[in-house]
Amino acid sequence: MKTKVVVGLLLALLLLYLVLLGQRGVVLITDGTPAGAVLGVGVLILPVVVVWAIARELAFGVRTEKMAHQLEREGRLPPDDLPRNEAGRIDRDAADAAFERYRAETEAAPEDFGSWFRLACAYDVAGDRKRARAAMRRAGALHKASTT
Repeated sequence: MKTKVVVGLLLALLLLYLVLLGQRGVVLITDGTPAGAVLGVGVLILPVVVVWAIARELAFGVRTEKMAHQLEREGRLPPDDLPRNEAGRIDRDAADAAFERYRAETEAAPEDFGSWFRLACAYDVAGDRKRARAAMRRAGALHKASTT
């Protein structure tokens, strides 16, 4: 819950910043010079791109949380039981073994969003964030298709 409050506060501050940025864009456009107009349009486009990117990330987070809750209710959420070293980092050999198990599970059931979710978690533990997000997006698409 604390994380959601922090995200809400940061979004409120960002919204204030984007409104102020939008006002500056309007001022630049109305100053009457071609350079000002071009810069003003650019300044107005920036908040649109930022809002789109943030909305996309928030939707990703909400989908991931919904899937995690469902998998937890079903008892299919991957356990956090990998051994860790003194610094708290997960043992690499154990992470690789878990990854192989989840990869094989996903290959056996490619239409199950839960297997993709667990594979995404395994990629994340292995430090491959790009593939973890891709696998989680796949899980989200499968989950959405199964609930509609």
